[in-house]
Amino acid sequence: MKSGAIKSTGIPGRVRAALVGVAVTALALTGCAASDADAESTDAATGEAAASNVEYPLTFENADGTTTEIPEQPTNIVSTSVTVTGSLLSFGAPVTASGAAANGQFFAQWADIADEAGVEAIWAAGEVDVESVIAADPDLIVVAATGADSAIDNLSDFQDIAPTIVVDYGGETWQELTLELAEATGLTEDAQATIDGFEAHVAEVKEQITVPEGEANIISCNGPGENNPIGRVGGPHAELLTELGFTIEDPNVEWHNQEGDPRNDFVWASYENLTELTADTTFILSQDNEGAQAFADDSVLANLPSVQNGQVYGLGVNSFRVDFYSATEIVDGVLANFATA
Repeated sequence: MKSGAIKSTGIPGRVRAALVGVAVTALALTGCAASDADAESTDAATGEAAASNVEYPLTFENADGTTTEIPEQPTNIVSTSVTVTGSLLSFGAPVTASGAAANGQFFAQWADIADEAGVEAIWAAGEVDVESVIAADPDLIVVAATGADSAIDNLSDFQDIAPTIVVDYGGETWQELTLELAEATGLTEDAQATIDGFEAHVAEVKEQITVPEGEANIISCNGPGENNPIGRVGGPHAELLTELGFTIEDPNVEWHNQEGDPRNDFVWASYENLTELTADTTFILSQDNEGAQAFADDSVLANLPSVQNGQVYGLGVNSFRVDFYSATEIVDGVLANFATA
């Protein structure tokens, strides 16, 4: 079962679905821009949390199948996962402390927002410090079930400190994760506003660009001897680019060289498999246009249609991990590259 459903009180899934429907209608009527959503998120993140639009106490269904009783609307949240923290900030949840990336830093796409909100970095990914959580005195702790920034091994320690919820960002979109966190924090309307603003921005940009003919592929190019993840149809990057009007080339799943079944988001392929791609346009993950030039200049890849067409673009330096902030950067980058003259 997907985490985040309210079991006994609060907003159930069917009501959330209705909220989404209302939001879609509101989108068509208002056409508000993502820049507005950015400003609203920033204001909310730097101020106090909005009043709860759910009832407490509530029971949160965790990603590990357990439940967590949250007695009242949280006002002091510790996020043990740097990936989850971006989603909390996007709708103004009162997160005050967070785990960081392996380099001890927050993700660049929202680091400034965290600084403005006074969020303290309490450890680098893989270096859990329970004492720092105790010192933060939270009334809600958020733990990721999986991922390099998961602190799930210390779950019982956190549960002794404060109500602790477990979410799994690996199997859902950033929008789904945002709504689950919003349910736990009583800020569903704020989260929905963030999502609505983003989707409106996507719709506006789609009307302002000319999409090249043919298919596009999405590559994280790490070079010879390394795994080179290729975005799959249905993955978060492909879904976003499809919303903007691109048709995505789905890589051959037989190229996947990791243990277990192929993932839904990427095929992890060898460098040699890149030469078999056929799309007319290529987007390079974690690179801007300047960084993507290395792919275009690679002599082994010189015969790729996208290289021959001169249509290799960076998807953005923060584009590998998709959250509200990086997704907005991706959309703005596509607008800059493909705006109709």
